[in-house]
Formats: sequence, C-alpha cells, structure tokens
Amino acid sequence: MYTQEPIFLDPVLQERIWGGNKLAEVFGYNLISEHTGEAWVISAHPNGPSKIKNGVLAGKTLLDAWQYNRELFGEHGNEDYPLLVKLLDAKADLSVQVHPDDTYARKVENQPYGKTECWYIVDAEPGAEIVFGHHAQTKEQLEQMIDQGEWEQLLRRIPVEKGDFVYVPSGAIHAIGAGIVILETQQSSDITYRVYDYDRKDDQGNTRDLHLDSAKAVSTVPHETTDTRNPAVMIGDRKEQKLVQNEYFSVYHWQITGESEVKTPDSFVQVSIIDGTGEIILDGQSFQLHKGDHFVLPVHIDRYVMKGSMEAIVSHV
Repeated sequence: MYTQEPIFLDPVLQERIWGGNKLAEVFGYNLISEHTGEAWVISAHPNGPSKIKNGVLAGKTLLDAWQYNRELFGEHGNEDYPLLVKLLDAKADLSVQVHPDDTYARKVENQPYGKTECWYIVDAEPGAEIVFGHHAQTKEQLEQMIDQGEWEQLLRRIPVEKGDFVYVPSGAIHAIGAGIVILETQQSSDITYRVYDYDRKDDQGNTRDLHLDSAKAVSTVPHETTDTRNPAVMIGDRKEQKLVQNEYFSVYHWQITGESEVKTPDSFVQVSIIDGTGEIILDGQSFQLHKGDHFVLPVHIDRYVMKGSMEAIVSHV
C-alpha cells in the first residue's frame, strides 16, 4: 500500500499525578481529567498507540500500520516502531528518574529499546527549572547519597525557558520541573526507574514505587552533558536548526515564514506543529496544518512543500 498523503494522528492522552490543563490551553486538546500530564502524539507503542485520522488507514492505529503496512516506513531493521513523540504538561514536578540503554532493556526487561530522549521546551513559567544530572563522582558516592536521601546535595538543577533544548541520553538522572510544557522525542520505550518522588501520595494516600536498585545500576557516573545543537541555517523560507543527530534519531526545529520545498531523508518523517498555521503540499494535494497537528510522512514521499507561518519539530531515524 502506498499513500501520497501525510498520516495525521490523534493524540493519546494519559493521566498523571503531576499533570494539569495546559495541553488544552496551549494545544486545544480535550482533556481526560484535571491531571492530564501526557499526550502521546506520534506513538506505535502498545501502551498508547495513536489513531490515524485520514486516508485509507483512517480508524486504524499507527501500530496497525507498522505491523501490516510496513512498506510505508521502509526497511530500518527495527522489529518495533523505533520512535515515540509526546507532549508533557508538568503542573507539578515530575519524579526524578532514569532510563536504561538498549542492552540493559533487552537483558533485564525483555524490551526492544532502552530510552534515550530529548526535550524541546514549548512553554516555561518564569523561574522554571529541570533536574538534569547529579554531583556524585563515583558509583559508591551516588549510591550513598541516594540511600541517605541527600537530594539537595545530589541533584543538579538547571533553569530553562521557552525554546531551550535538552538532550537526555539513557543513564542520565533527570526530571521535568513544575510550570514546563515540553515536546519529547524518544526511543519507543516506556521503561522508567523512579529515583525520588518528593514523598508524594496519590488520592488513596499511597506513595509511588521507587526502583532504586535498577536506577543505581543504569545511572551514568559522573554525569555527562553534551550540547548536540548545530547553528541554525536558512533554507529558502525555512530556518532550520538540527537539535540532535545520533544512532537513535535526528531531530530538527523548523521556523517557516513563507514557502519551503523539502527533500526528505531515506526514512519516514515525523512532524509536530507547535505553533502557527500553514499547509503541506505534495503530489498536487494541499493539507491544512494547525498548532497541535502531528503527522508521519511515509518513506516513499521524496519531496514536499511547507507553506505558511509556523513552527515545527521534525524527526526521523
């Protein structure tokens, strides 16, 4: 099956103890509760596959398309769809956590992927900050500080603002702070090891589980920070910045003010419109684009035109 149009997707909303209502305020989504923390906007993960909105596959999920229409995505040697894109609204601080790499995920969790991820800060309240990394210099020191609950001394806090980008490899201890909305591009994994949760309790008065042994096993010591961003370049009416490129994904920030022809890589392409409006034109067809739209371009589409005034996060393997 070949389709000469974008595959538009409905977000899968997820309730979280730390979630709020900004996914409605910023993107107009219909929330499932006052604690809607995540929208899985491009997902073929079994825990929340996105539903296809248009075309011959309308009503099916992206997971269905991956399983039964693999020709749309090309041959990447991946048994499972490799990427997952989310929007997160942190009304409260997220738990401090860490994710394993592929080797640990396969060996210990029997899962195909670990979790390397990256964040584009869509919105941030004044004074917002993230936890990114730690101050321990050895594994022994890290374990001792975790065991003794020396969180203020251990955790590395960084202020962030709208438009910032953070690359979070597997093994990096991290947390999104209150007042932040991010677009997260990650490996298609749902493995999280919770290190610290501020002793919070849910509606039933229960604390959430911690996973300290696993967290200690996979955390990188000492912490490493890598700025993966490249300078922005103008390509016609498109200002493009490569945010990260590695073995897991390539992620770009686009600012389009006018009309820009795009030649696609040898891969399917994921696009999230995070601001503005416009259209995508391909094979003689025009599709309207609005803030909060998310779509996949099949692998056999080799060029298209983006037109309008809009901002997008674009990714591919």
